[in-house]
Amino acid sequence: MPQPTQSDVHVNVPLTNVSIAYFQQADAFIATRAFPTIPVLKQSDRYYTYNRGDFNRDEMTIRAAGDESAGSGYNLDNTPTYYAPVYAFHKDIPDQVRANSDSVLAPDMEATRFISTKAMIKRERVWASNYFGNVWTGLSTGSATSGSGLSVYWNDPSSTPIEDIRKAKRTVHQNAGGFFPNKLVLGPTVWDTLQDHPDFIDRVKYGQTFPNAAQVTKQLIAELLELDEILVMEGIYNNAVEGATENNTYIGGKHALLIHSAPAPGLMTPSAGYSFSWTGMFGMGAEGNRIKSFRMEWKEVDRVEIEMAFDLKLISADLGFFFSGIVQ
Repeated sequence: MPQPTQSDVHVNVPLTNVSIAYFQQADAFIATRAFPTIPVLKQSDRYYTYNRGDFNRDEMTIRAAGDESAGSGYNLDNTPTYYAPVYAFHKDIPDQVRANSDSVLAPDMEATRFISTKAMIKRERVWASNYFGNVWTGLSTGSATSGSGLSVYWNDPSSTPIEDIRKAKRTVHQNAGGFFPNKLVLGPTVWDTLQDHPDFIDRVKYGQTFPNAAQVTKQLIAELLELDEILVMEGIYNNAVEGATENNTYIGGKHALLIHSAPAPGLMTPSAGYSFSWTGMFGMGAEGNRIKSFRMEWKEVDRVEIEMAFDLKLISADLGFFFSGIVQ
């Protein structure tokens, strides 16, 4: 694996307080915000799921004097399991590189930010692979025309995204036995499209005050759709191999996902998904992650290493509605 040479980190005429690097912002990634995190002490274990149908039957009856009341119960399934594999990545800082580095480069800080970005990309891509696809009971695909299982592309001015999303909310509510979606996750191009869509512009333009133009914000759209939050997957990754021409792409693609996400994990608390983060290993944080720095004398380097251990589980497919390829 190639490492920076002394000339890579020594800037002959450095700017006073600036070193240029390409770091993505943490709020571009939504994997830790979409679903609640459950800290777990063991790397693998079982968890319980309740039979939702047992809760919504009409079983109460009139009780005559002296008779017992009608009664029932609910079934539990303890067969679902989670397993939190450990992901790891490191960056070495050779002694010669450190000795020749200008202080503005702060090799330890830069190494930490470098490996942290790698970790955020990995978790976001695992999240997208597990949830941002055709795994939900509710599903509609973007199309030039509407029809069964189809929605007109939202970048078409004649499309009706507000109506589409409200119908999807109602579908989830019925399928899931009374739970409405409370979050909407969007790919970045979908978010850009909704900001400029006449349906939303028309709803907010009369609330503008001179000289400020009407702005379609995440908060306004969330309020309009009666949702708690809108999350936009701004994270990108380079899908080219090392040495090949850079090829950046958005992890969120051109999709949208409505979900019911529990405000906090708990017993008898339904959620479309849960993140099981292994915190039982020494030094692990609340998201199942830790950063280590240690000496490797035989290589004459200091190694900065990040580890993550988590399992992103789809708990109830009925609690989500996925719009696949909803913009062109």
